[in-house]
Amino acid sequence: MNDAHAAAEPRTATKGAPLRRVGGEANEGAAGGDPAVGLVVTGIGTVDADGFDFRAALGRHGYKYLPAASQYFLAAAKRALAQAGPEALEAVGPEERGAAVGTNSAAVALHHRMDRTVTTSGAGDLSPVTAPYFSINLFGSRLATEHDLKGFNLTFTSPRVAGLEALQTGQRALLTGRARRLLVGATEEALPEGEPGAGTSEAGAVALVLEPEPAARSRGVAALGRVGVRSFFLPPKAAASAEGAERAAALLRDALDALGHRPDQPLAVTAVLDGSPVGEAMAAALDEKALGGRPPAGKPELVPAGAGALEPVARVAAALGAPAGHAHAVITAAAEGNAAVCLVTPARTDAPRGAPDVTSAEAGATPAGLGATPGGLGVTWAGAGATPAGADAAPGGPGATPGGPGVTWAGAGAAPAGTGAAPGGPGATPGGPGGRSAGADATPAEAGAASGGPGVTPGAPGATPGRPGATPGGSAGAEVSSR
Repeated sequence: MNDAHAAAEPRTATKGAPLRRVGGEANEGAAGGDPAVGLVVTGIGTVDADGFDFRAALGRHGYKYLPAASQYFLAAAKRALAQAGPEALEAVGPEERGAAVGTNSAAVALHHRMDRTVTTSGAGDLSPVTAPYFSINLFGSRLATEHDLKGFNLTFTSPRVAGLEALQTGQRALLTGRARRLLVGATEEALPEGEPGAGTSEAGAVALVLEPEPAARSRGVAALGRVGVRSFFLPPKAAASAEGAERAAALLRDALDALGHRPDQPLAVTAVLDGSPVGEAMAAALDEKALGGRPPAGKPELVPAGAGALEPVARVAAALGAPAGHAHAVITAAAEGNAAVCLVTPARTDAPRGAPDVTSAEAGATPAGLGATPGGLGVTWAGAGATPAGADAAPGGPGATPGGPGVTWAGAGAAPAGTGAAPGGPGATPGGPGGRSAGADATPAEAGAASGGPGVTPGAPGATPGRPGATPGGSAGAEVSSR
């Protein structure tokens, strides 16, 4: 089934019962017009931890006891929405707004403080104000509360690629009609001294606002460009082999092809990589021949990776904010094997008003296609009494098997921090390794599948998402491929 067919005829849990979808092309007439296709970025917000004052950025009251990473992302989202305009969210109902955030170290410093309290004076001395944030899933809860985001609220924790996976899966949620507006990005808090990676710690946040291009045009708001993400997995052992660079190049070519970049078009490249075998294999693959003959728009920029997921998203924001030019690929990978490519298609400054405002051949394409499987170390889909495949689908029905550790979906009605509700939200269905992602034209994941295909994501058995205090992780034990 191709993407156009999938958009016109979404899968159903039972033969005669189509999925109920919020917004999107299935409800275009009823929802007020703009289908959730052709997504564009209309707002960018960035926050640097150096010199950050939550009172100046957010207000004097109500934010003092929020973890720093939550403060950073709230401030970044506020700035992104200010650029996108007040109607960016207000034009649609709360159930049509979603959020997705990636992080690796937002909770580490807080966990250290909690550990010290428990071991020195006892758990009874834990602060009731900060205790709920023991769960990484709740760091975005205040954002959802403030902006009335009831479509979904996701947290991603995959090493280094969490922010790009948030963008990938958030976009897919819009493209499959789960919402019509998206706040997405990454946030990090500095790691405590002595923690592995503290020397290259990241602190701050980046937020993007995405909406359908027709909606932005109708509001008279300039589109900053389009972004599409493809994630995959390069096993560290394979990366360290003699064929490591060749294997990495094949994965990059597949990802760029899947994102719609034509091999005859120039491509600027920024790679956020470390010195691990995976990082070195990816760096060795960044030449014109390895990338399928794509003419480089300048020498690839190699950026030393920090200990977090912030830098890749910051580079995406920088590419969107740069003067219009060639398509730009932001590539990143972690020592564990997680990898992702974000293709940034900048806006055209010379486009006539009302005309498509994005350069390159993929301007009209949906990022990564409706058949793309959202990346990451799997997904746990939850919502207000809804099953993963949609409101009417039975749990475990066709196309509705949730994925493995690494993502938490807290949907409409999910309680904010401190209310005592389970962080996954009512109806949450925790996933397991080797699961399948629901969605139009999704291909079931299969452990041991070849890693050469686009959108390959790793399995990561051993993690326990969807539970307060759970820290998704574990060694990736299988390669999973999808269309």
